[in-house]
Amino acid sequence: MIVYLMMRNLSIEELKEIRWDSRVFSWLGLAVLVYVIRHLFYSWRLRMMSDYVFSWWKSIELIFIWEFSSAVSPSSIGGSGVALFFLSQEKLSGAKTVSIVLYSMVQDTLFMILSLLALYIFLGPIMIRPGMNSLTDLDGYGYTFIGLVLFMSAYGFIFFYGLFINPISIKRFFLALSKWKIFGRFKSSLRQTALDIVATSHELSSKSLLYHFKVFLSTAGAWTSRFLTINLIIIALIPTTPTDFYDQLLIYARSETMYNLTAFVPTPGSSGATEVLFGGFFEEYISPGISSLVVLVWRLITYYPYLIIGLFVVPNWIRKILILHNEEAEAENVENSN
Repeated sequence: MIVYLMMRNLSIEELKEIRWDSRVFSWLGLAVLVYVIRHLFYSWRLRMMSDYVFSWWKSIELIFIWEFSSAVSPSSIGGSGVALFFLSQEKLSGAKTVSIVLYSMVQDTLFMILSLLALYIFLGPIMIRPGMNSLTDLDGYGYTFIGLVLFMSAYGFIFFYGLFINPISIKRFFLALSKWKIFGRFKSSLRQTALDIVATSHELSSKSLLYHFKVFLSTAGAWTSRFLTINLIIIALIPTTPTDFYDQLLIYARSETMYNLTAFVPTPGSSGATEVLFGGFFEEYISPGISSLVVLVWRLITYYPYLIIGLFVVPNWIRKILILHNEEAEAENVENSN
């Protein structure tokens, strides 16, 4: 898709105007650094949620696997299902595994809702798309954005309600699902999940306010780093980009809006939709003739590295897990024979 857009829209004249000097590479280097910091924020969160069972290196490795699974999965599905599997292979209890994945979803949703609300209060409807100066200008983008935010708020509240307010109701829901014939093959898993959710609720409720604050801080740091990367890339490649607070906040807000509008696209990493929409979201700052190059650089920093690194990290992780399971099986056989 990026290659197609570059062949169709890339302006050679505008490309020649980019001076690939120390200024450009400094800003791009900063963008890479910010995205590395994002990875470290997620690793920090995983360490805290595992009650420091995972070392820093193990957390960094597992976040690579989590991000790789998100990159190759449709954005509408994400990597949470895969996260449940690979975390369960790391000697975590079922309750702890469910706790990490569900509470991560609650934290991510909470950050999105609070940040979008704050950005809207400060910037107004212009954060949704260029030219939208009031709610009377709402169109397909605006209605889709509002609908997605309401949907995100609804499922975020359901998870929060189930984890902190009434876990018994969620337990009953999963137990009821396990009785449906259509879910027959998942019967035991659904029942175990129902028990794990109750255990997870008790565990999370026993945590201190400082723990929840630190988890939210790591979540906010990770998401903020993600969206700031676009600011830095645009500044690097478009030297005329205004660097005042308002314009940079608007670019940041558009990045967050674009992410939410493409979050449910049924393609890996929202590929296709993001590339097509990117230029329109930032048309005040990026001309059509250069937007495809900006998208390419953005993907090279934020998306493709996880695909490439994941090809090495995931097989190595699988090999270690298989060796561990074989050793456990041999030990169990020796014990049984004695």
